[in-house]
Amino acid sequence: MFSLSGCATGIGSLPFTDPHEALDVIMRFCPQVPFWPQLPKRSLKEGMLLQYCENIPCLKVEAGSIVFNGSDIDAQLEAFYERVIAEDVEYFKISSEYAAGIDAFVSRLKAADTGIQAVKGHITGPFTFAASLKDEKGIALLHEPVFMQVIVKSLTMKALWQLKRFAGLPGERIIFMDEPYLGCFGSAYTPVNKEDVVSGLGEIASTLQAAGALVGVHCCGNTDWSIFTDTPGIGIINFDAFDFLDKFILYADNLKGYVAKGGIICWGIVPTHDAALNLTPQELVEKLTRGLQLLENKGVNVDLLRKNLLVSPACGLGALAVTKVEPIFKLLSGVSAIMRG
Repeated sequence: MFSLSGCATGIGSLPFTDPHEALDVIMRFCPQVPFWPQLPKRSLKEGMLLQYCENIPCLKVEAGSIVFNGSDIDAQLEAFYERVIAEDVEYFKISSEYAAGIDAFVSRLKAADTGIQAVKGHITGPFTFAASLKDEKGIALLHEPVFMQVIVKSLTMKALWQLKRFAGLPGERIIFMDEPYLGCFGSAYTPVNKEDVVSGLGEIASTLQAAGALVGVHCCGNTDWSIFTDTPGIGIINFDAFDFLDKFILYADNLKGYVAKGGIICWGIVPTHDAALNLTPQELVEKLTRGLQLLENKGVNVDLLRKNLLVSPACGLGALAVTKVEPIFKLLSGVSAIMRG
């Protein structure tokens, strides 16, 4: 029976260069909800921007960076939308050159034992992607409506391609949108309005939901969490529960309705900084339980919170030393074992 309650998963990036070594760790510590590993230390092309840039019009990779090339822009856009209208997800694939972990992941899981509840893929969120790239005039693509829509469509297609690659694998399908840029939503550093965020994320989430996926969003900062509870199609909200638990609790009123509709909270309870070295699973469970109690005190249904609960590291581990990976995932696995028990 499908149940995510207390299962552990990861955000995406790991510091290995060998995808099989990364998958050994994933399958050992996240056996119920494994994810394909992003390996930015293996290649610059596995960074969170370059990894998803293939076949997006006007974007070219030069010397490990993405460069905007607006020549023949109308022809590029016409060809792009022909692919989108034709639902040609294969055109938008993430090749093994840009993500060695996907092929290794699919091969590993086809031979995996039962017990897998869901398999997880991911894309960089459209606002993080668009805010990080500029056109030839130096304007962030976030402020170019035409290209913002191109990015939304492109990332949607790349997520749909992942769902196609997962065909035949055990378990449900989960796709996360990683949106670190929205960690400062509402400040001068994120000059976007809530309506645009809800619209952009909602377009991707609703399309993937219609394709049978459970759609999550990961944001490791202190944001306005109502932008995610209000976005149609988002079924999982992943937050840094170690450093920002008290800030998250402030949105209890928004979380009431979200949880009542079956929304899942993925608690990023295991820190990815040195604090993890001095912690035990029980200490982290106590912190998580405190969060559950505080939300219950504010009227959120705690039974639903416990039923629809995932745990994860607070963020990706791609920038860490390899030696720090196993201690963090041991903590995560320990927390999951207690919560599932």
